Amino acid sequence: MAETDNARVHAIVEGYVQGVGFRYFVQENAVTLGLRGWVRNLWSGDVELVAEGDRQALDKLITALRRGPRTARVTGVSLEWGDFTGEFRSFSVKLTL
Repeated sequence: MAETDNARVHAIVEGYVQGVGFRYFVQENAVTLGLRGWVRNLWSGDVELVAEGDRQALDKLITALRRGPRTARVTGVSLEWGDFTGEFRSFSVKLTL
């Protein structure tokens, strides 16, 4: 994989996305796709995440975010793309901010 194929995405997922296993759904998908970064709940009721890795894998993660686990109801996903930094070693679930 060429370095130019790598990217970073910061996403905010809105809807009924807390208390339904959404963070662990994101983590499982990210790990399966070989992505690194983190996910956390926000006090607003949204879920925030940063993921880095192959651009095609990130696109697959975004598709999964829009669907969510069966028990979630996603009403919106805001994305902000950035340059790959390589700062993460794994994909983790962080504490609520």
